[in-house]
Amino acid sequence: MQKIRKILSPILYPLSLLYGLVVYIRNRFYDNKIFKSLQFNIPLISVGNITVGGTGKTPHIEYLVDLLKPEFKVATLSRGYKRKTKGFILSTIESTDSEIGDEPRQIKQKYPEIDIAVDADRTNGINQLTSNNKDLDIILLDDAYQHRKVNAGLSILLIDYSRPLNKDFMLPFGDLREQRFEKKRANIIIITKSPGQLKPIERRIIFNKLNPYPFQYVFFTTFDYGKFTTVFLSNENQNSNNDFKDFDILLVTGIANPKPLYEYIVENISKKIHVLEYSDHYSFKEPDFKKIEQNFNSINSQKKIIVTTEKDAMRLQKFSNIANNLKDSFFYIPVQVKFLNNRTDNFNQQVIEYVRKNKKHSFLYSG
Repeated sequence: MQKIRKILSPILYPLSLLYGLVVYIRNRFYDNKIFKSLQFNIPLISVGNITVGGTGKTPHIEYLVDLLKPEFKVATLSRGYKRKTKGFILSTIESTDSEIGDEPRQIKQKYPEIDIAVDADRTNGINQLTSNNKDLDIILLDDAYQHRKVNAGLSILLIDYSRPLNKDFMLPFGDLREQRFEKKRANIIIITKSPGQLKPIERRIIFNKLNPYPFQYVFFTTFDYGKFTTVFLSNENQNSNNDFKDFDILLVTGIANPKPLYEYIVENISKKIHVLEYSDHYSFKEPDFKKIEQNFNSINSQKKIIVTTEKDAMRLQKFSNIANNLKDSFFYIPVQVKFLNNRTDNFNQQVIEYVRKNKKHSFLYSG
């Protein structure tokens, strides 16, 4: 991709300048209240990014759900990227990825008891959620950093460790949705997908380059990988990671950045890894399984499996006409967010205190 951008730079760079100008004017209109941002009488937490592509939004949304649901009535709202439907949809456990998108479906499968909704119009989505459920205490807005029609009380900006803002450019020459300095709108900045053993000097270098404002809190997170879980069978059929030591592994992905998963497998499971990579949010089709099967069968080993991401598993599970040997060999690895530097409690406290102070009847928590 970078090579193509370099070749096309005489065309792409001027387009980036034009796009950047439009985004800059739009943001100034919101800053100066020419465009209105709506406030709601329910706490809203926005989780988003400035760059296109994966920064780990879904695992961080899931972290917040786990954190908040023991005490509060939680709902999530996203646009439902690449769904085939329009308007507001309140998901059910039977909702498909074509109806609500792969990420909302993943969250609904994990948390069937909470409201998971999709709507490109976040304002309408919030109104619908609060009308349908009068007991809601908090709504998590997924990928809403640029959705400035809604004024979220707590804004969390995610930045991929491997893609620092200071080395990027505006679309289409680079991956920035808006200028780097727009990070100023975030209350909390999280450097995601960080190495698990990040050294203090490395954290300090990143912090200095980021140059956050005094009111902003900066955290570092990494991914904690779980057990291999079968894609096409019940979640009870699981194997420990050690069961696949030194297996040949065909890694099939349709996400923006599969590198962290690749590195985890090589470092912890097996170095005998084969890669079949599709574009981000790829919509798998029946013919794709023929290619996957061909690649799998070409691996000359009796000890081999297919591994994918949890997000891709949501899109793969809709297929039933699949050879049994593929079904039995297909696994995904769930991920959880882990805060580095013993700062989990610090982050948790900030989020919980925000919800307590701003939820309805917050006087119950006074003192």
